[in-house]
Amino acid sequence: MKFITNRNRFRIGLRWFFRFNLFFLLLIVIGTAGLWVAAKIAGPPPLNVPRAISYYDSQGNIFNKATESALSSSSEWTKLDHISKPLIQATLSIEDKHFYKHHGFDLRRLAGALFADVKSFSKAQGASTITMQYAKNSFLSNDKTWRRKLAEAFYTMRLEMNYSKDQILEGYLNTIYYGHGAYGIQAASKYYFNKNASDLSLSEASMLAGIPKGPTLYAPDVHYERAKERQKIVLQSMAKNGTISKPLADSAYNHSLQLVKVQPTKERLAPYFQQAVRDELKNKLHLTEDQLINGGLNVYTTLDPKIQKKAEYWMKDTIDPKSDIQSALISMNPKTGAVLALIGGRDYDKSAFNRATQSRRSPGSSFKPFLYYAALEDGFTPSTLLKSEPTSFQYDDDRATYSPNNFGNYYANKKITMAEALAVSDNIYAVKTHMSIGMDELVKTAKEVGIRSPLAPIPSLALGSKPVSMLEITRGYSAIANGGYRVQPHFVKKVTDKDGNVLYEWKPKSKKVLNKKAAFVLSQMMTGIFDKQLNGYTTVTGSKVAGILTHKVAAKTGSTATDSWMVGYTPKLAMTVWVGYDQGETISVYPDSGYAKKIWAHSMESALFGQSKNSFKAPKGVVAVNIDPKTGLRATDTCPGRETYFIKGTAPKAYCDGTKVVSHPKHKKKTQSHGLFDWIFHLGGKK
Repeated sequence: MKFITNRNRFRIGLRWFFRFNLFFLLLIVIGTAGLWVAAKIAGPPPLNVPRAISYYDSQGNIFNKATESALSSSSEWTKLDHISKPLIQATLSIEDKHFYKHHGFDLRRLAGALFADVKSFSKAQGASTITMQYAKNSFLSNDKTWRRKLAEAFYTMRLEMNYSKDQILEGYLNTIYYGHGAYGIQAASKYYFNKNASDLSLSEASMLAGIPKGPTLYAPDVHYERAKERQKIVLQSMAKNGTISKPLADSAYNHSLQLVKVQPTKERLAPYFQQAVRDELKNKLHLTEDQLINGGLNVYTTLDPKIQKKAEYWMKDTIDPKSDIQSALISMNPKTGAVLALIGGRDYDKSAFNRATQSRRSPGSSFKPFLYYAALEDGFTPSTLLKSEPTSFQYDDDRATYSPNNFGNYYANKKITMAEALAVSDNIYAVKTHMSIGMDELVKTAKEVGIRSPLAPIPSLALGSKPVSMLEITRGYSAIANGGYRVQPHFVKKVTDKDGNVLYEWKPKSKKVLNKKAAFVLSQMMTGIFDKQLNGYTTVTGSKVAGILTHKVAAKTGSTATDSWMVGYTPKLAMTVWVGYDQGETISVYPDSGYAKKIWAHSMESALFGQSKNSFKAPKGVVAVNIDPKTGLRATDTCPGRETYFIKGTAPKAYCDGTKVVSHPKHKKKTQSHGLFDWIFHLGGKK
């Protein structure tokens, strides 16, 4: 009785098992039929689909494709009858030997792959047909999701239902990626062998047919031995399928290939800028390298082609072509943070290292504007006087000594104003100011304007001793130019997919970090570096290029033994130029030290062409006064002056009489613990 009961249970279970499987099979049939009907209704998808990512400049014009060679182009569509028979045979043999027998899905191959995967507990065996690969590569994203898999199946059906096998194979061979930016067999044939796809030999064809499995792994010009191993597999497959004989396969394998050794190049616009764009896409959109190559994205950038071309021209024209010295440039809109131009080195093909974004160098005196802003906030004015003379500074509770030098060991040996100290880049004045207001103040200001590199409250920081990036310096100066608002530098405005769907869009953000009035006063002081002469004892740092400029620009030079900088701005444009050697070699006084100024001045003037000669506008609470640069007092007939801006209420009231210094408002001092006030001079004060 118990046996009968168990047997009945078994029969009932078996009956439900078959019912469930029948129901599941019915669902599959209905689902498949539904997909076929939907595919028929959807109609034929386009075959000629460009895959390369496109970069647009700020004017909406394509300035570069994401291709790595001058010959690569996804637009080189080649008819199937113009592609060599060996290439077609090799591709079919290694990728899909049943291509002409199935309807998009090779069930035998799928079953074999599934069995192999289960047996090895992996997903090593692929089952994609040529139609499935073409659907994936041409119309879909690279997401490894069930949704994408279903979409791939749907597109595969659409292709098979609406196109002939020859048309599908032609589309596949014209869009598959062969490495080095070569999309399609014609581009690959040109790149690797400098011949048309119709002229490929069996040896060449079998080599190329093996590349799509792993373009970065099997590119013969980079990994020749690995590519030969892959070629051998292709030829063995052809022989096994009966396409060619084994002796012919061996002969093709042993045949010597003549690869193109030197690729022809063409002039490219902004290769370093494009690299920075790719980095931003990886960091912000988390795109993979494969998506950047195969994604078919449209990237709308901030590049201004006119500014970029002029900057590239002036860098090339200025530096001696025989010199090994390097240079980099960044131009940015200080109001939005949009990077308008970028050069990361003199020759991208020789060195792809982006010095504008990846390198950190000591900025020298170009760091001083951050110091002088902090001083203005502390109560200094453009007329505040300190004595310029050889000085040793005690710090760290008098346990350490710092003895800076002026350039050429030249000192005024008298009191000079802050405006003059900035214009002639007096180091003694800078360090005295730094230690007077408290060394933490400079660190704080630099961080506020966007310097993210490590800094330290040490005396030498006033002279730019700590390395920073060019992008950081440009961002910092932009905050001053922008009336105290810090912005985020960016290269990408918008990204869309191949169908125009917006994947990313930049939304400018700014943060008020500086006092608008103090920032404007500082800007006006920084225009003084182009005065022909101040105080009658030395030439200002920008005088040699002052004749190039027709616009009013605020700027600061910077130099160390190994680096030369020029940084400046108007309210609408900020620009930084660096010159130096990659290995930190000492730069010569002539001509190396003058390169940065010349490149900057010419590039700045070209970029400002057509704009207002003076776009600086004084905010409320700021007044302009003619000041005698020698005394820091109001100018008179006997003391010619220069227009100088002050925060309202801080301008000197006394006038210069041409012979002596008279009463002047004292600078407000913070209580300090440095013990250094014996060398701080204020007009009317005591030593």
